[in-house]
Amino acid sequence: MKLLFILDTVEFPLAPTPALARRVACLLARRGHTVHLLELWDGQTPPPAADGCVGHPLAFADERRMNEALEFGHAGGTPVPLRLARLAARPDAALAAVRQIALKRPRRLTAARGAIERLDASVGFDAAVAVAAPYAGSFALAEAAVPCTKIDWQMDPYAANASYSAPGAWARERQLADGMDRLLVPPALARYYAPSAPLAPFADRMTVLDFPSLVPPAPAAAAVKSAAGRRRCVFVGSFYPALRTPHYALELFRALNAPDWELVFVGGGWENYPKDLPEPFARALGDRLEITGPLPRARAEEYLAGADVLLSLGNDLDNQVPSKLFEYFAAGKPVLHLAKRADDPCLPYFARWPLALCLEESEGAGPEVLARLGRFLAGQGGRTLPFGEACRLFPENTPEHAADVLENVCGRK
Repeated sequence: MKLLFILDTVEFPLAPTPALARRVACLLARRGHTVHLLELWDGQTPPPAADGCVGHPLAFADERRMNEALEFGHAGGTPVPLRLARLAARPDAALAAVRQIALKRPRRLTAARGAIERLDASVGFDAAVAVAAPYAGSFALAEAAVPCTKIDWQMDPYAANASYSAPGAWARERQLADGMDRLLVPPALARYYAPSAPLAPFADRMTVLDFPSLVPPAPAAAAVKSAAGRRRCVFVGSFYPALRTPHYALELFRALNAPDWELVFVGGGWENYPKDLPEPFARALGDRLEITGPLPRARAEEYLAGADVLLSLGNDLDNQVPSKLFEYFAAGKPVLHLAKRADDPCLPYFARWPLALCLEESEGAGPEVLARLGRFLAGQGGRTLPFGEACRLFPENTPEHAADVLENVCGRK
């Protein structure tokens, strides 16, 4: 088959969603399919090469500069008048803002639609797959005048995303679904297609496809270990205001105060909190607390490989599972999961993982909780399961499974 994937890294060049889809696209190319990638990127950080695939980069430096000037619309930071003044000083960014905010027709949507139509006229695709989020490529594909099978691969919610206000909400999402032949959604979003749910009219187009992020981990030889010879509990990922936070983990390890354990945070998002947030915990833990900040992916994987226990932080949402979860399982390591809510959608996965302890923030850091945590660290720390066991427990999270699903749905409308 001839396949087109539409990937978007304009806002987040290192986002996991396009990386996961790119991996599956490469696998489909190795299976003998002709695979093209329309890469919507920021004009500054080129998308990585994809073995066996034909790349078509489409840059949106104007939208990157718009986002930089407006600081992505985040609360706090530079006062709004100063952001607008900064935007006005960049004519291309100002025009991008007019298109996106005032006209509701960002250049990314119209340019991507034109590119999809031109590529299809040249190649003649059997299917086109828009990978979301973000959703600009999805809306572009829905509007594109092409005869191929249109597939929207949603790894994150649109209208149901409580962490932002989706323009048009459910009405806009129904419009998107109406423009697609097939819809691929993770398990946590399947309920929106149930009878009487907002997307029930499109249930016959929906197929459940979980995150294809279960791949062999980085070699253990590259592992980053404690310089002091202690064991390490390591978080690899990003924090977000209210959604995913480090506070409970910091409080637990300060209260536990285990001399032979270090708590390590690898990744960004600390800028969302007061600069002095870690200080009381650093005073209590000393060099047993390490905060690296953002690191290149290869270096972050070395920290993950060196962990004795991996730390998972749940989202304060009931419909989003961090794709990082399956990278943790792939590493075969014990996982300490801290849930923000009783209906955390990660919990069913941890019920299947033999090396897991789940604590909920509402439990606090009292003696009983600390005793459970101490027993877990002492009994499970350093244990591993082979990668094959992770594949057996989570076969639906392998790239091979995703490729099988795509081969199936790409051939039918």
